[in-house]
Amino acid sequence: MSSGGWSKARLGRMHDVMSRHVEEGRVPGYVSLLGRRGEVHVDVVGNKALGGGGAMQRDTLFRITSMTKPVTAVAALILVEECKLRLDDAVDRWLPELANRRVLKRLAASLDDTVPANRPITVRDVLTFRMGFGLVMPPSGALPIEKAIAEAQLSYGPPKPATQLTPDEWMRRLGELPLMHQPGERWMYNTGSHVLGVLIARASGQPLETFFRERIFEPLGMKDTHFTVPAEKLERLATSYMPNSETGALELHDGVQDSQWSRPPVFPDGAAGLVSTVDDFFAFARMLMGNGKLGSIRVLSRRTVEAMTTDQLTPEQKVASGLVPGAWGSFGWGFGVSIVTQRDGVAAVPGRYGWDGGYGTAWSNDPEEELISLLMTQRAGFPTRNPVYQDFWTLAYAAIDD
Repeated sequence: MSSGGWSKARLGRMHDVMSRHVEEGRVPGYVSLLGRRGEVHVDVVGNKALGGGGAMQRDTLFRITSMTKPVTAVAALILVEECKLRLDDAVDRWLPELANRRVLKRLAASLDDTVPANRPITVRDVLTFRMGFGLVMPPSGALPIEKAIAEAQLSYGPPKPATQLTPDEWMRRLGELPLMHQPGERWMYNTGSHVLGVLIARASGQPLETFFRERIFEPLGMKDTHFTVPAEKLERLATSYMPNSETGALELHDGVQDSQWSRPPVFPDGAAGLVSTVDDFFAFARMLMGNGKLGSIRVLSRRTVEAMTTDQLTPEQKVASGLVPGAWGSFGWGFGVSIVTQRDGVAAVPGRYGWDGGYGTAWSNDPEEELISLLMTQRAGFPTRNPVYQDFWTLAYAAIDD
């Protein structure tokens, strides 16, 4: 048994099973990382693109999409610790577009069939996705509010770095739409992180990317995490693929030289805008596992990390708002991360927290097992329906040998 408590044979089995996913064409390649008690195991297999594109490397760049959300939450919590934001204060001072809200009487109502909001939206509401606005699950595209979102060209689903809406214009358009639920009433995914990015920029007086760089990335040594892939790093970017909904075949979604991430975004997206590497995100994960501290660098206090990684939702707030049917039976939501609340399978360990990226990335911290797990691929898709994800988590926990 290794110093990290790993079984060498089972780590070998993990490599064999994961490699078969590449050989059988489910993913062009992957980079995985397991960290435990100071021992790190990295596995690099396959290519950056179908049919070539160069071999996958440990420093390959991936679009981490929704793994951006925990980073944005940490940035907001830095401002909370500095008292520039307060969790239960209204956001109106910084986001006047969200003051004096109207709320749909029911989700399918016309946009003028509204009532006044019971109370203002707070910073806590935005952090916990309870601001009353977000993804309709499952989406129909037919509801008046869904049509209005599309007409306003608000980023609502997959990330769109090439959008031409500035943060101020995006907020103006959002402020013209009614909320779908009363503030604090229900968890709704995604939009809270878009809003949080604008809130951070306005409250800090800095562009979001500058705040991220100065307060998180540079202190933690995350030299490859950006909203844009610089020209000199483009050759390290993996090509992004989306499986065909009927055949399952991988189809080009975002290339390299013409990637949406090859140009600085007009709207830096706090929900899904970052690219990163396995080692950069490992530094971020280690900081959280260290209760806000990495080496001599403290980003957050221990108590703040504890709050971030504690379920913040009531059963009523979880009703009919999950991304996956039945998911709330074993999961909760903190500040920018999901938290396992009850054991459900090999890898669902209570207290484990993290989040996935819809373009093929995944991360979790398990404080009880002292385990950090990271998987980077370039295959988009829903994690719970992706056998590559499923096998990774099973194999990671099965490799523990103490």
